[in-house]
Amino acid sequence: MNAGSSINAQREDLSLAKGPSLRALPDRKPLQLVKTQGQLQIHTSPFRGSFSIVLSEALRSAGLGSNVLISQFLRGGVNQGPKGIVRLCGGLEWARPNVPCCVSAENQNSWSQEIHATTSNAIKEMWELCKKRLLTNDLDQLVLDEAGLAIKLGYINNKDFIRTLDLRPKGMDVILTGPSIPNKVMQMADQVTELRCLHSC
Repeated sequence: MNAGSSINAQREDLSLAKGPSLRALPDRKPLQLVKTQGQLQIHTSPFRGSFSIVLSEALRSAGLGSNVLISQFLRGGVNQGPKGIVRLCGGLEWARPNVPCCVSAENQNSWSQEIHATTSNAIKEMWELCKKRLLTNDLDQLVLDEAGLAIKLGYINNKDFIRTLDLRPKGMDVILTGPSIPNKVMQMADQVTELRCLHSC
């Protein structure tokens, strides 16, 4: 047997070993990725200034590529306002109202009418910014710090706040922190974390 016929015999043996040819699979629709489901989360307590873990998680999310806005409605003294938002880690925006100091029920009672009006306008301006960002859906996470207390003190309209939360995008996490969260908002929440003081605070 010459070399040519030997090669042909080997090819025939290989074709027989392969068996019948494979059938083509029918066309299938591509897999659909599940969309991210955002949550309304509440972190509350009877006292103020106790949610550093929320802020650190927001910072972490921004560092991983998420777009995050933290709005502290009653923390002032740093000349911010909507035009002075601080940007960190590329995707983190940190906003405070343009008020001269931190706002509380105690200190607002001693203010002049002019200071009270200026403070009220600054906090309402901050809420309008947050509402716009929420409704335009350009964020992955929105942290509203002490929004409940701002409602209680009369700076944010409760019905407008609830109506806006009802319209929040499905993929956005909205996180409320601080005391005095309205009962209706508590009922809307997907997750509620409450810090309690077990000893004298």
